[in-house]
Parts: sequence; C-alpha cells; structure tokens
Amino acid sequence: MKHFLGEFKAFVSQGNVIGLAVGVIIGAAFGAIINSLVGDLVMPLLGIVTGGVDFSGLSIDFKDAHFTYGNFIQAVINFLLIALVVFFLVKAVNKIIPLKLADPPAMKKCPYCNSDITEAAVRCPSCTTVLDPEALPPELR
Repeated sequence: MKHFLGEFKAFVSQGNVIGLAVGVIIGAAFGAIINSLVGDLVMPLLGIVTGGVDFSGLSIDFKDAHFTYGNFIQAVINFLLIALVVFFLVKAVNKIIPLKLADPPAMKKCPYCNSDITEAAVRCPSCTTVLDPEALPPELR
C-alpha cells in the first residue's frame, strides 16, 4: 500500500498533471463565461433579429417515436455562436498580446560535412561525427 501511495504521489505531483488540472479548471470557468456571454447577450440579440424564433419546440411524430429535431437545430446554432464568440475573443486577445516566437537557436557549420547544426550540438545529425568528445556523457565516450 505504501508503494502504491508513493507512486500515486509521484504521479500527481508531476508538473504536467498539475498543469493539465489547472487547464481543465480554467477551461471550465472560461466555458461558463462564454456560455453566459452567448446565452445572456448574443441569444437575446439574435432573438430580436429573428423575431424570437425558438427551434427547440420543433418536432415530428413518426409511428411511436417522437423526434425533437428542433433541439438539435438549437444545439447547432448554440455551438456556432459559441465558436464565433471564441473566435472573436481569441482574435482580440492576439491583437492585444502578440504571439512571441522563440528566437532560433545559434547555428554553426559541421567541420566534416558542412551541415548547419545548432551551436550546442555535440554530434552532427547529418554525418554523426562527434564534435566535442568532452561534452559526451562518460558512457558514450
């Protein structure tokens, strides 16, 4: 049991698990904000434009089955509106906070095959020549 608890503690305390948990929590909170924005602001405006059309009441009876296809239409409209709101929100945030790309790594030429390699390379990926034997781990020397 102690071994299991130790493994579980190591699993939970890993950075990627905690990061994922934070992402899910923030995503749920963000989803609530977007749902409120669409349901409380966009849908009433759409209701004004369309004259208050509500698709959720549309249905058809076929033999002993009752198909409420209006709920599906309403769900598709809600999805499209939420996607549109998220698109505009991301577009606005990208204008405010521009994406910073990482600087490309410093490059050098391999003295053996003349390939472009990163400055920190210990071995050339093209010709596999060891460029700096001292930088290799002892088991690979």
